[in-house]
Amino acid sequence: MQSEVVLSVRNFRKTYGNLTAVDDLNFEVRRGEIYGLLGPNGAGKTSTLESLEGLRKPDGGSLNILGVDPVRQPQKLRNLIGVQLQSSGLPPMMTVEEAMQFFCAYHGVPARTDLLERLNLVEKRRGQFSLLSAGQQRRLALALAMAHRPQVLFLDEPTAGLDVPSRIELHELMAEIRANGTTILLATHDMAEAEKMADRVAILLRGRIAAEGTPAQLTAAGSGLTKISVSSEANSLRTDEIAFPAVSQRLVKDEYAVFYSSHPGQTVTAILAYLEAQGDVLVDLRVERPSLEERFLEITQAQ
Repeated sequence: MQSEVVLSVRNFRKTYGNLTAVDDLNFEVRRGEIYGLLGPNGAGKTSTLESLEGLRKPDGGSLNILGVDPVRQPQKLRNLIGVQLQSSGLPPMMTVEEAMQFFCAYHGVPARTDLLERLNLVEKRRGQFSLLSAGQQRRLALALAMAHRPQVLFLDEPTAGLDVPSRIELHELMAEIRANGTTILLATHDMAEAEKMADRVAILLRGRIAAEGTPAQLTAAGSGLTKISVSSEANSLRTDEIAFPAVSQRLVKDEYAVFYSSHPGQTVTAILAYLEAQGDVLVDLRVERPSLEERFLEITQAQ
């Protein structure tokens, strides 16, 4: 991955009357990187994105995208960035083909029928926007955002509400876009999506960054407990009377006994020895490191 910084946020502040939505925010995004902005509702994600897109004026600090100030240089900004919103706001009667022609004309580039092909929209090119499925509308929004080959792409909840095949398809396309050098700023509530797709993430709380790093770095920086789920034929583990080494928390979920361990090797060895001593037969054993979602909850609940 190249190290060139293409987007920087420095001491950014945004207020609405007496409400401070974003307070002294700082981060950088490099070329060819997928950078995830995570946070609960009201954390400041939308205010940050809209200011970077030139839609809102900062009340403090500076924003920079490839040397361009989004507020002071909107004409230069429009061809540098592409924006896929949750709701595109296209006229209901506008066809897919008309939407592509309109957006390409706005950016002064030829119509991108290749994108309609890549996103399986060619057969719907004469279909009205209001008659498209949710997945087709989302794919069209992404095609329009990419039509002028922007260097920075903003994606706001790109797969929300989509079925599994559509989500997989959009994730594959995001990976292709990134591989071609496009930088992606991804705002999502889907922790699994962020953990899978993002190179780095920032967790925002009350307008500030509470944690930043790769998904692996963030999960490793938490309590460090490994989740061990065990199912056995006789259910001999589903009791509070057994003490296994390095286990700080235990619970029963469905047919599984679940243990949270600081030293999973010791715990698993002891569990297997106990099952053998009880004459119980192991059905399933799962050892999982903490997920980004679990780390997100840990951070937000601690604040």
